Amino acid sequence: MHSSDNEKTIGVWLTGAIVVSTVIGSGIFLLPSSLAPLGKNALIAWIISGAGALCIAFALSRVVRGDGRGIQNYIEEVFGPMAGFIVTFSFWVGSWTAMAATAIAAAAALSRIVPGLSDPWSIAMVALGTTATVTAVNARGIRASGSFSMITVGLRILPILAVIIVVLLRQAKGQPLAPIASAPVTANNIATAVTLTLFAIAGFEAGTAPVSKVRNPTWAIPAALMGGTAFCVLLYLFSSTAVTLILSPSTTASSLAPYADALKADFGETTAKLAAIGIAIAAIGCLNSNLLCAGELGYSMGLRGDLPSFLARTGSNNTPVISQMFATALTFALVLSNTSKSTVQLFVFVSLLSAIGSLTVYLVGGLAAIRIGARGVAMVAISLGVAFSLFAFYGAGLEANLWGLVLMLGGLAVRWICRLRLRATKLSAEGAA
Repeated sequence: MHSSDNEKTIGVWLTGAIVVSTVIGSGIFLLPSSLAPLGKNALIAWIISGAGALCIAFALSRVVRGDGRGIQNYIEEVFGPMAGFIVTFSFWVGSWTAMAATAIAAAAALSRIVPGLSDPWSIAMVALGTTATVTAVNARGIRASGSFSMITVGLRILPILAVIIVVLLRQAKGQPLAPIASAPVTANNIATAVTLTLFAIAGFEAGTAPVSKVRNPTWAIPAALMGGTAFCVLLYLFSSTAVTLILSPSTTASSLAPYADALKADFGETTAKLAAIGIAIAAIGCLNSNLLCAGELGYSMGLRGDLPSFLARTGSNNTPVISQMFATALTFALVLSNTSKSTVQLFVFVSLLSAIGSLTVYLVGGLAAIRIGARGVAMVAISLGVAFSLFAFYGAGLEANLWGLVLMLGGLAVRWICRLRLRATKLSAEGAA
């Protein structure tokens, strides 16, 4: 391969870096509060989620090919246009609901610095203000959005590594660690924890995007997907567990910034506030990425006539501003309609709803990999990924699944109306001709 070709393509390491950068967002920073009451179920869930995510990553790598047309197009080739729409729509729903989760995580971290903002209504208002600000940044174009993401990448991993270091230092000094909550290990508790931990891991599918720019994609993409996912799972497992070993179960469960509170115990309030600022910035960076994704997906569906055509309108810099604003409006509605919940409850609900969108992509992608054909160990891994997706659907609970179903039925109804209008417009144009 010539040097010019190497400059235009990326290898397995950079592809893996894309996976890691996409996965490490804000979901992990408030997650210990949600997992703390579940005790040992959370530890089991991290192992199950990690194994399940690896199987799903392998299945998705079998679906994509080297021409770089996107996983939605490949699924459409296997199951038809309806399945392609379901995957794209689910991806879109997962993106704007994740916007709500990341905005809540950012607001919760900021409340650690300004305690007066810790009540649910204030958290909601800060989350909405953060979302509006990020929307304004994205409206300036893809370059502004990309630059904003780059600024926040380095801040994401520091608090995660810091809490692990605290536990190691305590162990070296022979200091006691906090006990884990004594919740019974049950299928329901494990299933709930699995879905919550999966939300933190979700995003590894981004490694399938730059297929046409990856050298040896049939080998590099599976390796990058599974290697990057495994790294994030281990990092999350150790750091989330470290928080519960530093703080008591009740303190962790009630904390709006568990990583910052865990660092305060050994390094003081100043370090805790700096960590909270870093976590908030990291969450805002992740919110930025989710908005970028939601805007592009809405624009794509509007362009194809699957959603209203106004979503396909762009600004002067070719940015899908209308689609971005629409995703922001849906995020506002989701947050405001659930202000009666506590911050942790709201985060859990929104996380589960976002996970439903991702799980739909994973399930259909796994079924497409089976349909394409696999044998031996590959078939076992893909089948385990499909089974894991179904188990995570169960773990999300009835409320989140019903909301996911309502959103999907609404999307199908809107697509049907848009298609009817498109057909009527076409017939009218043919009649006039």
